[in-house]
Amino acid sequence: MATPLTDQEKRKQISIRGIVGVENVAELKKGFNRHLHFTLVKDRNIATPRDYYFALAHTVRDHLVGRWIRTQQFYYETDPKRVYYLSLEFYMGRTLQNTMINLGLQNACDEAIYQLGLDMEDLEEMEEDAGLGNGGLGRLAACFLDSMATLGLAAYGYGIRYEYGIFNQKIKEGWQVEEADDWLRHGNPWEKARPEYMLPVHFYGRVEESKEGARWVDTQVVLAMPYDTPIPGYMNNTVNTMRLWSARAPNDFNLKDFNVGDYIQAVLDRNLAENISRVLYPNDNFFEGKELRLKQEYFVVAATLQDIIRRFKISKKGSTGPVSFDSFPEKVTLLITCDLLSIFYDEMFTVLVEPVSPQAWAITKRTFAYTNHTVLPEALERWPVGLLETLLPRHLQIIYRINQGHLDGIGALFPGDLNRIRRMSLIEEDGGKRVNMAHLCIVGSHAVNGVAEIHSNIIKNDVFRDFSELEPDKFQNKTNGITPRRWLLLCNPGLAELIAEAIGEGYVKDLSQLQKLNELVNDDAFIRDVSNVKQENKGKFSQYLEKEYKVNINPSSMFDVHVKRIHEYKRQLLNCLHIVTMYNRIKKNPKAPFVPRTVIIGGKAAPGYHMAKKIIKLITAVGHVVNKDPVVGSKLKVIYLENYRVSLAEKVIPATDLSEQISTAGTEASGTGNMKFMLNGALTIGTMDGANVEMAEEAGEENMFIFGMRVEDVAEMDVQGYDAVTYYNNIPELKQAVDQIQGGFFSPGQPELFKDVTNMLFNHDRFKVFADYEGYIKCQEKVSQLYQVIIIILHVPLVNNYIR
Repeated sequence: MATPLTDQEKRKQISIRGIVGVENVAELKKGFNRHLHFTLVKDRNIATPRDYYFALAHTVRDHLVGRWIRTQQFYYETDPKRVYYLSLEFYMGRTLQNTMINLGLQNACDEAIYQLGLDMEDLEEMEEDAGLGNGGLGRLAACFLDSMATLGLAAYGYGIRYEYGIFNQKIKEGWQVEEADDWLRHGNPWEKARPEYMLPVHFYGRVEESKEGARWVDTQVVLAMPYDTPIPGYMNNTVNTMRLWSARAPNDFNLKDFNVGDYIQAVLDRNLAENISRVLYPNDNFFEGKELRLKQEYFVVAATLQDIIRRFKISKKGSTGPVSFDSFPEKVTLLITCDLLSIFYDEMFTVLVEPVSPQAWAITKRTFAYTNHTVLPEALERWPVGLLETLLPRHLQIIYRINQGHLDGIGALFPGDLNRIRRMSLIEEDGGKRVNMAHLCIVGSHAVNGVAEIHSNIIKNDVFRDFSELEPDKFQNKTNGITPRRWLLLCNPGLAELIAEAIGEGYVKDLSQLQKLNELVNDDAFIRDVSNVKQENKGKFSQYLEKEYKVNINPSSMFDVHVKRIHEYKRQLLNCLHIVTMYNRIKKNPKAPFVPRTVIIGGKAAPGYHMAKKIIKLITAVGHVVNKDPVVGSKLKVIYLENYRVSLAEKVIPATDLSEQISTAGTEASGTGNMKFMLNGALTIGTMDGANVEMAEEAGEENMFIFGMRVEDVAEMDVQGYDAVTYYNNIPELKQAVDQIQGGFFSPGQPELFKDVTNMLFNHDRFKVFADYEGYIKCQEKVSQLYQVIIIILHVPLVNNYIR
């Protein structure tokens, strides 16, 4: 007998994700079988689950192709202004389900796959995550592409097609172990190679002066092969393009070696060129001046600009003679998402408007906008002059020219102010000659954007104060956002349908319409339906956790989730201290009332970031003790999510009750995870940092759990000095927790294991964990009190004696 449908599954049948028409289903089944037979050359007797995934992916892609071609034809015919979003990271995740939703095919595909005797979820799990990013910056880029397509903007994403994305994380004996993310090993059905648009990129060489001007000669050439991925808008027939470049060696690479007989070495050396797009750099917000990284940056810049200019030229229909670039800024906007790509400005001169001239500089500034994504000084790029001189000698000359003109202007405005000139120079002299790429970005753009109001204020009033005083109108705020298609319709269909039934479908393209839900705040039936959706999501995720981690999960417990890159400023250590404090309270009085929690932490540490890796080990060690303690039982569980990524985020976010956003005030540029959790009905505990501030303004601070120091408090403490020992001595529960970590309670076989963690907390904790500990603990007590009240009011089914 068939299993009865859950409420969530019933809602899916009347989904805004597409109508199930008999003709649609029949066509999809026919396309599926055709691709299985002709594209994959398999039949149902020998086909594997991956074959079925590929057959479905090709079938869905068939529905994209016509729209994709027509979109590009429309842009050619109407010649709109085009937006180019440049990023070294595009953290796309999986494509199949998102495409089905945006095309309105989800339910028809579900029915077709069901009639074929297959399981849709199993097929979706076969797709590799396109992990071409580290975290927020790359995921923001992906969300931007989706939103621009949904808005019908003529937009393009440009980046690198890394052969190996962000590493796969394994947790072995509590330690992070990195494994290669060979995401392309089975092929990628969503991309289309475009060898006809392959372009040369030059490196090394020398600059030769002549009567005609400077010439960059004797260069080493690497070819940039473009791969295009369609980016569909939501239900609007717009399909934009993400173009990722892959490095290829030219056929005559090291031909001189072949001429002297070393053919084998000549072929092997091709790898030196092709390594450029081999692997994504894991980012820990710390700049390292690696030659390969600079090669990657220039590689994407040089190929992209040539491609943009080619498109600009062919769009000028009917023109005769040489193309004038005076109208370039009216037809092209280049958005640089980080100072990594500031070399673009120099490339504009070498390719577009050489020689350097005031007119050329004006065109450049009107074309570019720069978005800053960090206030951490160590994350800003400063390239050694010697490396630039070797790798890009002509560009270094142009940087010097730009800097001279820039400093002449500063000197005229502030005569005799040598300190200001030194602070604002593109070339830093302290600690070796380096080019400050963030300064180059600011000087070369018409707009400089922060990604949250508080972040924008910090870069204006602190990090880039001299520049904002000079050109205050240049500095703007553009708070980050997320796409509701992936982060609600895709990952939480039950909630998406419930909202659509209540207020209509318009919110899918316009999230401001969610304000209509305020009218239902006292509607008991609606509130109960929302709670039921959350409980269904928690039950499903509990099964996943029990299967993957062999830990019994209480689905009625509060799911307290902290998932993001592991970094000291994100303060996973503060969360860990709270876990130890809760554990100690249970052990001290096992019969006292306690609101059960399942604390879920996940994220990757950059491979070279020793402290972040130790933090992971500490969390897993604490979890091992807590989860095995019979006195604790189901009251407290700790799970470390292995290999946190986009597809795993889509599982955990809908099931979350409490979202942890607890960075030290003034350190998180914005955050988008906080928005995803709130969109899915989780409450937030956090500091007044990044986008938390604007979320509190929109939702009301009383609807968030805000604790800790504000930006001005942190600044004052920096002046007065931060004394961790004082907090340690004055807060008994903090002292107990730290003593346990330091004394080996959680690492009995290695009592010294976490000494470097506690040493950092006592002596050089830039992010002031102890200073916010007490406020955090008290705020968490309020969280538990509210959760207890909600559970009682809503009569959520209790498991394992909810409060005892």
